[in-house]
Amino acid sequence: METKFEGRRNKRGDWAPAEPLSYAPILEWPPRPAAFLKWVFGYPGFFLPWGVFYMVVPIFVWLYLTPSLETMQTFGAGWIAFIFLRNLAMILLWAGGWHLWFYVKQAQGTDWKHSNRWLARDNPLYLFRNQTLDNLFWTVIGAIPVWTAYEVVTLWLFANGHIPYVSFDEHPVYFIVLMCFVPVIRDIHYYVLHRISHWGPIYKHIHYVHHNNVNVGPFSGLSMHPVENLWYWSGILVHWIIPSHPIHALFHLHHAALTPTPSHSGFERVVLADGVGVKTGDYFHYLHHKYFECNYGGDGMLPLDRWFGTFHDGTDDAQRRMDERFLARAAQKAAAESGRS
Repeated sequence: METKFEGRRNKRGDWAPAEPLSYAPILEWPPRPAAFLKWVFGYPGFFLPWGVFYMVVPIFVWLYLTPSLETMQTFGAGWIAFIFLRNLAMILLWAGGWHLWFYVKQAQGTDWKHSNRWLARDNPLYLFRNQTLDNLFWTVIGAIPVWTAYEVVTLWLFANGHIPYVSFDEHPVYFIVLMCFVPVIRDIHYYVLHRISHWGPIYKHIHYVHHNNVNVGPFSGLSMHPVENLWYWSGILVHWIIPSHPIHALFHLHHAALTPTPSHSGFERVVLADGVGVKTGDYFHYLHHKYFECNYGGDGMLPLDRWFGTFHDGTDDAQRRMDERFLARAAQKAAAESGRS
Protein backbone atom coordinates (compact mmCIF):
# COMPACT_ATOMS: atom_id res chain seq x y z
CA MET A 1 0.00 0.00 0.00
CA GLU A 2 1.45 3.37 -0.93
CA THR A 3 1.64 6.22 1.54
CA LYS A 4 0.55 9.74 0.72
CA PHE A 5 4.18 10.54 -0.03
CA GLU A 6 7.13 8.43 -1.17
CA GLY A 7 7.67 4.95 0.21
CA ARG A 8 5.49 1.95 0.99
CA ARG A 9 3.54 0.67 3.97
CA ASN A 10 2.95 -3.04 4.39
CA LYS A 11 -0.08 -4.83 5.82
CA ARG A 12 1.40 -4.71 9.32
CA GLY A 13 1.52 -0.94 9.13
CA ASP A 14 5.32 -0.65 8.80
CA TRP A 15 6.55 2.05 6.44
CA ALA A 16 9.81 1.92 4.45
CA PRO A 17 11.46 4.22 1.90
CA ALA A 18 11.00 3.46 -1.77
CA GLU A 19 14.78 3.06 -2.25
CA PRO A 20 17.28 1.03 -0.17
CA LEU A 21 19.45 2.89 2.33
CA SER A 22 22.94 3.83 1.21
CA TYR A 23 26.00 5.59 2.59
CA ALA A 24 27.62 8.83 1.51
CA PRO A 25 29.74 8.43 -1.67
CA ILE A 26 33.14 8.46 0.04
CA LEU A 27 35.82 5.81 0.53
CA GLU A 28 34.55 4.10 -2.64
CA TRP A 29 36.50 2.50 -5.42
CA PRO A 30 36.71 3.76 -8.04
CA PRO A 31 36.47 7.19 -6.40
CA ARG A 32 33.59 9.48 -7.28
CA PRO A 33 34.89 12.97 -6.45
CA ALA A 34 31.99 14.79 -8.09
CA ALA A 35 29.43 12.78 -6.12
CA PHE A 36 31.42 13.31 -2.93
CA LEU A 37 31.58 17.09 -3.39
CA LYS A 38 27.87 17.17 -4.19
CA TRP A 39 27.18 15.29 -0.95
CA VAL A 40 29.41 17.60 1.11
CA PHE A 41 28.09 20.92 -0.23
CA GLY A 42 24.74 19.95 -1.74
CA TYR A 43 21.31 19.29 -0.32
CA PRO A 44 20.81 16.95 1.40
CA GLY A 45 24.40 16.42 2.43
CA PHE A 46 27.01 16.81 5.11
CA PHE A 47 26.37 20.48 5.82
CA LEU A 48 22.73 20.82 4.78
CA PRO A 49 20.20 20.73 6.23
CA TRP A 50 21.42 19.53 9.64
CA GLY A 51 25.22 19.76 9.68
CA VAL A 52 25.39 23.55 9.76
CA PHE A 53 22.66 23.70 12.39
CA TYR A 54 24.55 21.35 14.71
CA MET A 55 27.70 23.48 14.26
CA VAL A 56 25.99 26.83 14.82
CA VAL A 57 24.29 25.79 18.07
CA PRO A 58 27.52 25.27 20.10
CA ILE A 59 28.99 28.51 18.74
CA PHE A 60 25.89 30.39 19.91
CA VAL A 61 25.93 28.58 23.26
CA TRP A 62 29.63 29.37 23.79
CA LEU A 63 29.18 33.06 22.98
CA TYR A 64 25.95 33.74 24.84
CA LEU A 65 25.03 30.88 27.19
CA THR A 66 28.31 29.82 28.78
CA PRO A 67 30.08 31.47 31.73
CA SER A 68 33.46 33.04 31.10
CA LEU A 69 36.62 30.96 31.43
CA GLU A 70 37.63 33.15 34.35
CA THR A 71 34.44 32.20 36.18
CA MET A 72 34.97 28.51 35.46
CA GLN A 73 38.51 28.40 36.89
CA THR A 74 36.99 27.31 40.19
CA PHE A 75 34.05 24.99 40.67
CA GLY A 76 31.02 26.93 41.82
CA ALA A 77 27.44 25.86 42.42
CA GLY A 78 26.10 28.87 40.54
CA TRP A 79 27.69 28.35 37.14
CA ILE A 80 27.38 24.55 37.34
CA ALA A 81 23.64 24.87 38.07
CA PHE A 82 23.34 27.32 35.18
CA ILE A 83 24.88 24.83 32.73
CA PHE A 84 22.65 22.03 34.04
CA LEU A 85 19.50 24.13 33.62
CA ARG A 86 20.66 25.34 30.19
CA ASN A 87 21.18 21.75 29.03
CA LEU A 88 17.85 20.66 30.47
CA ALA A 89 16.02 23.55 28.79
CA MET A 90 17.76 22.80 25.49
CA ILE A 91 16.55 19.19 25.44
CA LEU A 92 13.03 20.03 26.61
CA LEU A 93 12.70 22.65 23.87
CA TRP A 94 14.38 20.60 21.14
CA ALA A 95 12.90 17.15 21.74
CA GLY A 96 9.71 18.70 23.08
CA GLY A 97 9.21 20.61 19.85
CA TRP A 98 9.50 17.44 17.78
CA HIS A 99 7.18 15.61 20.18
CA LEU A 100 4.64 18.43 20.01
CA TRP A 101 4.61 18.41 16.20
CA PHE A 102 4.52 14.66 15.65
CA TYR A 103 2.71 13.25 18.67
CA VAL A 104 0.62 15.96 20.33
CA LYS A 105 -0.61 17.90 17.31
CA GLN A 106 -0.10 14.86 15.05
CA ALA A 107 0.44 17.51 12.39
CA GLN A 108 1.20 15.05 9.60
CA GLY A 109 -0.69 12.01 10.86
CA THR A 110 1.24 8.86 10.07
CA ASP A 111 2.71 10.17 6.81
CA TRP A 112 6.39 9.22 6.78
CA LYS A 113 5.97 7.43 10.13
CA HIS A 114 7.80 4.11 10.26
CA SER A 115 5.10 2.45 12.33
CA ASN A 116 1.42 3.27 12.28
CA ARG A 117 1.34 2.79 16.07
CA TRP A 118 1.61 5.74 18.45
CA LEU A 119 3.69 5.87 21.62
CA ALA A 120 2.60 3.46 24.33
CA ARG A 121 0.24 4.34 27.13
CA ASP A 122 -0.95 2.14 29.99
CA ASN A 123 1.87 -0.30 29.28
CA PRO A 124 3.60 -1.90 32.31
CA LEU A 125 6.87 -2.12 30.36
CA TYR A 126 7.41 1.58 31.01
CA LEU A 127 7.75 3.60 34.20
CA PHE A 128 4.44 5.27 35.02
CA ARG A 129 2.96 2.92 32.38
CA ASN A 130 3.61 5.67 29.85
CA GLN A 131 6.39 5.61 27.24
CA THR A 132 6.81 9.38 26.99
CA LEU A 133 7.02 9.86 30.77
CA ASP A 134 9.42 6.91 30.99
CA ASN A 135 11.68 8.46 28.36
CA LEU A 136 11.55 11.84 30.07
CA PHE A 137 12.46 10.27 33.41
CA TRP A 138 15.56 8.47 32.10
CA THR A 139 16.62 11.57 30.15
CA VAL A 140 16.36 13.90 33.14
CA ILE A 141 17.90 11.62 35.78
CA GLY A 142 20.56 10.13 33.51
CA ALA A 143 21.47 12.02 30.35
CA ILE A 144 21.32 15.63 31.55
CA PRO A 145 23.37 15.17 34.76
CA VAL A 146 26.09 13.06 33.11
CA TRP A 147 26.29 15.36 30.07
CA THR A 148 26.56 18.35 32.41
CA ALA A 149 29.25 16.68 34.52
CA TYR A 150 31.43 15.95 31.48
CA GLU A 151 30.92 19.50 30.22
CA VAL A 152 31.67 21.15 33.56
CA VAL A 153 34.90 19.21 34.10
CA THR A 154 36.03 19.81 30.50
CA LEU A 155 35.40 23.56 30.68
CA TRP A 156 37.18 23.72 34.06
CA LEU A 157 40.18 21.97 32.50
CA PHE A 158 40.20 24.46 29.62
CA ALA A 159 39.87 27.38 32.03
CA ASN A 160 42.90 26.22 34.02
CA GLY A 161 45.09 25.26 31.06
CA HIS A 162 45.20 21.59 31.98
CA ILE A 163 44.29 20.39 28.46
CA PRO A 164 45.62 21.61 25.08
CA TYR A 165 43.84 24.70 23.77
CA VAL A 166 43.74 26.00 20.20
CA SER A 167 42.29 29.34 19.10
CA PHE A 168 40.60 30.19 15.81
CA ASP A 169 42.71 33.31 15.35
CA GLU A 170 46.01 31.40 15.46
CA HIS A 171 44.94 28.20 13.66
CA PRO A 172 41.79 28.88 11.59
CA VAL A 173 42.28 25.96 9.16
CA TYR A 174 42.87 23.43 11.94
CA PHE A 175 39.89 24.85 13.84
CA ILE A 176 37.53 24.37 10.88
CA VAL A 177 38.89 20.93 9.95
CA LEU A 178 38.42 19.68 13.52
CA MET A 179 34.85 20.99 13.54
CA CYS A 180 34.16 18.91 10.43
CA PHE A 181 35.78 15.83 11.94
CA VAL A 182 33.90 15.87 15.24
CA PRO A 183 30.95 13.93 13.72
CA VAL A 184 33.41 11.37 12.33
CA ILE A 185 35.01 10.91 15.76
CA ARG A 186 31.54 10.52 17.24
CA ASP A 187 30.62 7.88 14.64
CA ILE A 188 33.63 5.72 15.55
CA HIS A 189 33.16 6.13 19.29
CA TYR A 190 29.43 5.45 19.10
CA TYR A 191 29.76 2.37 16.91
CA VAL A 192 32.39 0.69 19.10
CA LEU A 193 30.59 1.31 22.40
CA HIS A 194 27.20 0.52 20.92
CA ARG A 195 28.43 -2.89 19.80
CA ILE A 196 29.75 -3.50 23.32
CA SER A 197 26.40 -2.42 24.77
CA HIS A 198 24.75 -5.33 22.99
CA TRP A 199 26.95 -7.86 24.79
CA GLY A 200 24.71 -10.11 26.91
CA PRO A 201 25.23 -8.90 30.52
CA ILE A 202 25.50 -5.22 29.55
CA TYR A 203 22.40 -5.42 27.41
CA LYS A 204 20.45 -7.33 30.06
CA HIS A 205 21.19 -4.96 32.92
CA ILE A 206 21.83 -1.59 31.22
CA HIS A 207 21.19 -1.16 27.50
CA TYR A 208 17.72 -2.75 27.70
CA VAL A 209 16.37 0.57 29.04
CA HIS A 210 17.02 2.22 25.70
CA HIS A 211 15.73 -0.75 23.70
CA ASN A 212 12.43 -0.86 25.53
CA ASN A 213 11.64 1.67 22.83
CA VAL A 214 10.99 -0.31 19.66
CA ASN A 215 8.43 2.18 18.39
CA VAL A 216 10.63 5.18 19.12
CA GLY A 217 9.76 8.80 19.85
CA PRO A 218 11.73 12.08 20.13
CA PHE A 219 12.55 11.60 23.83
CA SER A 220 13.68 7.98 23.26
CA GLY A 221 17.08 9.07 21.96
CA LEU A 222 18.52 10.02 25.34
CA SER A 223 16.42 7.56 27.32
CA MET A 224 19.24 5.42 28.69
CA HIS A 225 20.29 3.84 31.95
CA PRO A 226 22.47 6.28 33.97
CA VAL A 227 25.42 3.86 33.70
CA GLU A 228 25.16 3.82 29.89
CA ASN A 229 25.36 7.60 29.91
CA LEU A 230 28.83 7.33 31.44
CA TRP A 231 30.21 5.88 28.20
CA TYR A 232 27.77 7.49 25.78
CA TRP A 233 29.10 10.98 26.61
CA SER A 234 32.71 9.85 27.11
CA GLY A 235 33.67 10.77 23.55
CA ILE A 236 34.33 14.25 24.92
CA LEU A 237 37.53 12.86 26.46
CA VAL A 238 39.23 13.06 23.07
CA HIS A 239 39.33 16.84 23.55
CA TRP A 240 41.37 16.32 26.70
CA ILE A 241 44.10 14.92 24.45
CA ILE A 242 44.04 16.67 21.06
CA PRO A 243 44.36 20.47 20.80
CA SER A 244 40.82 21.85 20.81
CA HIS A 245 38.79 24.95 21.52
CA PRO A 246 35.89 24.81 23.98
CA ILE A 247 33.61 25.21 20.96
CA HIS A 248 34.85 21.85 19.65
CA ALA A 249 34.07 20.23 23.00
CA LEU A 250 30.63 21.84 23.11
CA PHE A 251 29.99 20.73 19.53
CA HIS A 252 30.90 17.17 20.47
CA LEU A 253 28.49 17.19 23.40
CA HIS A 254 25.72 19.01 21.58
CA HIS A 255 26.01 16.67 18.62
CA ALA A 256 25.54 13.77 21.05
CA ALA A 257 22.64 15.60 22.70
CA LEU A 258 20.71 16.86 19.67
CA THR A 259 21.13 14.24 16.94
CA PRO A 260 19.26 11.46 18.81
CA THR A 261 15.99 13.42 18.62
CA PRO A 262 15.49 13.32 14.84
CA SER A 263 17.05 9.84 14.61
CA HIS A 264 14.49 8.58 17.14
CA SER A 265 11.57 10.72 16.02
CA GLY A 266 9.79 7.75 14.47
CA PHE A 267 9.37 9.72 11.24
CA GLU A 268 11.53 9.83 8.14
CA ARG A 269 10.63 13.39 7.23
CA VAL A 270 9.25 16.53 8.83
CA VAL A 271 6.55 17.65 6.41
CA LEU A 272 5.99 21.39 6.47
CA ALA A 273 3.46 22.06 3.71
CA ASP A 274 2.17 20.38 0.54
CA GLY A 275 4.51 17.43 0.95
CA VAL A 276 7.61 19.62 1.23
CA GLY A 277 9.77 18.83 4.21
CA VAL A 278 13.15 17.97 5.70
CA LYS A 279 14.57 14.45 5.92
CA THR A 280 15.42 13.23 9.41
CA GLY A 281 17.43 10.14 8.41
CA ASP A 282 15.55 8.17 11.04
CA TYR A 283 14.95 4.96 9.08
CA PHE A 284 18.58 3.83 9.43
CA HIS A 285 18.38 3.81 13.22
CA TYR A 286 14.74 2.75 13.30
CA LEU A 287 15.85 -0.55 11.76
CA HIS A 288 18.29 -0.98 14.66
CA HIS A 289 15.45 -0.65 17.17
CA LYS A 290 13.31 -2.98 15.11
CA TYR A 291 15.90 -5.75 14.57
CA PHE A 292 18.47 -4.99 17.33
CA GLU A 293 21.53 -6.54 15.67
CA CYS A 294 22.12 -4.16 12.78
CA ASN A 295 22.92 -0.49 12.04
CA TYR A 296 24.86 0.12 15.24
CA GLY A 297 26.50 3.30 13.98
CA GLY A 298 25.27 6.44 12.28
CA ASP A 299 24.55 6.95 8.61
CA GLY A 300 27.28 9.59 8.33
CA MET A 301 30.65 9.65 6.58
CA LEU A 302 32.08 6.28 7.62
CA PRO A 303 30.25 3.12 6.48
CA LEU A 304 31.15 1.28 9.69
CA ASP A 305 28.19 -1.10 9.60
CA ARG A 306 29.00 -2.06 6.04
CA TRP A 307 32.66 -2.69 6.93
CA PHE A 308 31.75 -4.90 9.87
CA GLY A 309 28.86 -6.74 8.22
CA THR A 310 26.04 -5.23 10.30
CA PHE A 311 24.46 -2.96 7.69
CA HIS A 312 20.74 -3.34 6.98
CA ASP A 313 19.46 -1.27 4.05
CA GLY A 314 15.80 -2.15 4.59
CA THR A 315 15.57 -4.71 1.76
CA ASP A 316 14.55 -8.37 1.90
CA ASP A 317 18.09 -9.36 0.90
CA ALA A 318 19.50 -7.52 3.89
CA GLN A 319 16.99 -9.24 6.14
CA ARG A 320 17.98 -12.63 4.72
CA ARG A 321 21.68 -11.94 5.35
CA MET A 322 20.93 -10.89 8.92
CA ASP A 323 18.87 -14.04 9.50
CA GLU A 324 21.70 -16.18 8.13
CA ARG A 325 24.13 -14.44 10.48
CA PHE A 326 21.84 -15.21 13.43
CA LEU A 327 21.52 -18.86 12.41
CA ALA A 328 25.29 -19.24 12.00
CA ARG A 329 25.86 -17.70 15.42
CA ALA A 330 23.25 -19.98 17.00
CA ALA A 331 24.87 -23.01 15.39
CA GLN A 332 28.31 -22.02 16.70
CA LYS A 333 26.90 -21.55 20.19
CA ALA A 334 25.14 -24.93 20.08
CA ALA A 335 28.33 -26.62 18.88
CA ALA A 336 30.36 -25.02 21.67
CA GLU A 337 27.84 -26.09 24.32
CA SER A 338 27.77 -29.61 22.87
CA GLY A 339 31.58 -29.79 23.03
CA ARG A 340 31.60 -28.75 26.69
CA SER A 341 29.04 -31.42 27.57
